[in-house]
Amino acid sequence: MNEQVIPAISSFKKLKVFLDSDLNIGILMNFQLAQLESIVQQMKENKKIVLIHSELIKGLASDEYGAIYLIQELKVDGIISSKPKVIEVCKKRNVMGVYRFFIKDTISLEQSIDIGQRLRPDFVEILPASCFDLISDLKQKLGCEVWMGGLINSQKQIDQCFNHGAIAITTSNTDLW
Repeated sequence: MNEQVIPAISSFKKLKVFLDSDLNIGILMNFQLAQLESIVQQMKENKKIVLIHSELIKGLASDEYGAIYLIQELKVDGIISSKPKVIEVCKKRNVMGVYRFFIKDTISLEQSIDIGQRLRPDFVEILPASCFDLISDLKQKLGCEVWMGGLINSQKQIDQCFNHGAIAITTSNTDLW
């Protein structure tokens, strides 16, 4: 995976922008569960990689059973979650699992590292992106590549994340796609 911007898509207007772009991977969030089947199908028809932020889908249980539904019924390519059980389901079913965590303080950082080391996810997404100075240490401790997200509003922030070792940034800001 080369360095890239991964759109966080939260509306039909943003979905259209994404589908019309050359970008390959998109994250669906803030949609209703009943809308997902047709959206996923549309993305697959456009040869896009479909990731779902399982905790931000209205009407979906953000647990392992919700993950099984997304994988079995909707055939998503991956799931982003802060819930270890969801990432475990992804690993068992050979679907991309992105372990997402928020760095609020040293304790939350240490807890997230401990969980990440046990989970061994495909990728981690770290929020907020302003914590870019931790990327190389986290890559070493977690043994996986790092995505950065949250509060990204400039190309300069994106460049800082990439320059510090992130392989992707996630953003809902269409001006940065």
